[in-house]
Amino acid sequence: MNDPVPTAENLRAALSGLLDGLPPKQAAGAVERLIANYRGRTPTDAPILRDRADVAAYAAYRMPATFEAVRAALDAFAAAVPGWAPGSHVDVGGGTGAATWAVSATWDGTRPVTVLDWAEPALALGREIAAANPALHGARWQRARIGAALTLDATDLVTVSYVLNELAEPDRAALVDAAAAAAQAVVIVEAGTPDGYARVIEARDRLVRAGFHVAAPCPHSAACPIVPGTDWCHFSARVSRSSLHRQVKGGSLPYEDEKFSYVAATRLPVTPAPARVVRRPQIRKGQVLLDLCEPDEQLRRTTVTKRHGDLYKAARDADWGDPWPPGDPAA
Repeated sequence: MNDPVPTAENLRAALSGLLDGLPPKQAAGAVERLIANYRGRTPTDAPILRDRADVAAYAAYRMPATFEAVRAALDAFAAAVPGWAPGSHVDVGGGTGAATWAVSATWDGTRPVTVLDWAEPALALGREIAAANPALHGARWQRARIGAALTLDATDLVTVSYVLNELAEPDRAALVDAAAAAAQAVVIVEAGTPDGYARVIEARDRLVRAGFHVAAPCPHSAACPIVPGTDWCHFSARVSRSSLHRQVKGGSLPYEDEKFSYVAATRLPVTPAPARVVRRPQIRKGQVLLDLCEPDEQLRRTTVTKRHGDLYKAARDADWGDPWPPGDPAA
């Protein structure tokens, strides 16, 4: 796998000039409207990104967060399917192409890449930004209506990131079914909210019924042990804040944490994590509390203390979303 840092830095550099000439208040206003749409419900016949200003604001504000969330999901998938790399990739609803950057940060080499989206301004800007990434020089940026009428050509990998929230339920189901019919592997990422998790679980169930094995984050392909309405499974990726982030949110920290839910599934043989840390570890004096999703379809809290020796040191270094215990082939 590639070191993701250079790709992340290349992406930030490519995004840095997008807002040149756009008044700061206009950029901030566009972002605030996009955030409202992102958190709400958008009809399938109303693309969120309407023009160049919208797309530039969206890309500058959201692409780094989408990149980091998708990259985290892909890293977990790659750990569960060692030695495999996609020979081709289709990014459905990919907009400006954040997921394509994440794929190139996860697996070495080039591959045929197709980005499908219904917003032509997003595709045009994505093509422009991709000039900074050699792995994407041959990518196809194709306008397509994302919904029940979508058909996909056979491919190794389909990514669907932050798209299902924009679709009505029948279109969501049709999209997941189309991805399952076309691909060896499907990675779906949504916002780390109860609604985002519900959409991911809905998609996960459809993929399992289609014969896919869950590679991540779950240590099994059976039913999720979370009782609906009581909790939700989500993770966190750290994102460097741009000046636009600080302007819109009024924050002073140089970073923020992107919360996301995801499922990565495949028809290939998988070695999923033996268990997954599903909450931020709690470090206390002489002990670490780990909330784990385990392969027997249970959620359990494990306490690791100093008497566990090296395992205690590993627990202190463990992060939310990590496999547990360390040292497993899927870790």
